[in-house]
Amino acid sequence: MPRLITIFFILFLTLTTSVIFPAVTWADAPQSGHLEACPPSPNCVTSESADEKHAIEPITYNGSRDTARKTLLKVLSVIPRTEVIEENNRYIHALAKSRIFGFIDDVEFYFPKHKNIIMVRSASRVGESDLGVNRRRIEQIRLALQDLNEMFLTVLLE
Repeated sequence: MPRLITIFFILFLTLTTSVIFPAVTWADAPQSGHLEACPPSPNCVTSESADEKHAIEPITYNGSRDTARKTLLKVLSVIPRTEVIEENNRYIHALAKSRIFGFIDDVEFYFPKHKNIIMVRSASRVGESDLGVNRRRIEQIRLALQDLNEMFLTVLLE
């Protein structure tokens, strides 16, 4: 019984601390043309300047940047507990909340000029480990964009 009380106390303390002292790991639209680097903790992935632990491939696309951006916004609109909070023609910033505790992850997309790629970053605001959630999120978004692109091409060719 005392162990159970200790676990609840630690959980309560963790949740309370994250509300009172939220981490400031999210970034505004990149002014430098690059997304922010990941912190040392393993709860972040990025396609820019990352070490092995944090690295993930950028998302590639065919066609115009505007079409890719609009398609990405459609994908983000159907992901549960995800809200786009900032967007312009080269940058999208969304918040994704975990189902049980409501932890917030920042999900960012940057469209470099003259390249058909989307640079990505997905990072937890609090905690040490995310159990691979941020990496899986980006890979699922990548697959959704590929599926939509293939479906669009199929419709065009019919």
